[in-house]
Amino acid sequence: MSSKRCYDLFVIIVVHILLLPVWALLWIIIPLVIWLEDRGPVFFKQQRAGKDLQNFSAIKFRTMKAGADKQGLVTHNEDERITKFGRLLRRTALDELPQVINILRGEMSFVGPRALPTQMHENETMTEPGFPKRLEVLPGLTGGAQLYLPRHCHPRRRLRYDLLYINKANIWLDIRLMLLAGWTTLTVSWGTGDKKVDQGTSEIHTRVPNRG
Repeated sequence: MSSKRCYDLFVIIVVHILLLPVWALLWIIIPLVIWLEDRGPVFFKQQRAGKDLQNFSAIKFRTMKAGADKQGLVTHNEDERITKFGRLLRRTALDELPQVINILRGEMSFVGPRALPTQMHENETMTEPGFPKRLEVLPGLTGGAQLYLPRHCHPRRRLRYDLLYINKANIWLDIRLMLLAGWTTLTVSWGTGDKKVDQGTSEIHTRVPNRG
């Protein structure tokens, strides 16, 4: 078992033990509110491109109207397909909470490149042939690209951030990015695209040493 895998499991166990009442409320309240809003399914499953291009079924809380994903994968802030509660879940990234199951399965990590829907990954690869290089590691719930770039951006920009993470990856960088992800959740600012992208590459370049 790799050190990164051990770290992921350690974080899941410790965080759920220390914040058990909070997690219990989240796992009860979020599904209940989703169901009450439109009586639709609580969870949303989607095929995503994983490490070494092995597809897996990512699990999320549903944020759009049931079946709305069939109208296209790309969304925007004012997309009418997103439910009212779904907007809050997206801005706090709490819709990603069920992906803890994917981490337990070994399909994802806490930190890594974003796992894109398989069709979106194929489209991005057509635009940027080197795009698959970002999946030489497990995809993650958070990462430099997720934190510093808009939800939808040019694949070359996403690839730049993901390769930068892969080249610099170590436990301290993962901790730093996870803490920043927690702050982004508390400030309800996920997916706003208003962060300075140069700040992200600068922080990873200057504050994290190369792997030995």
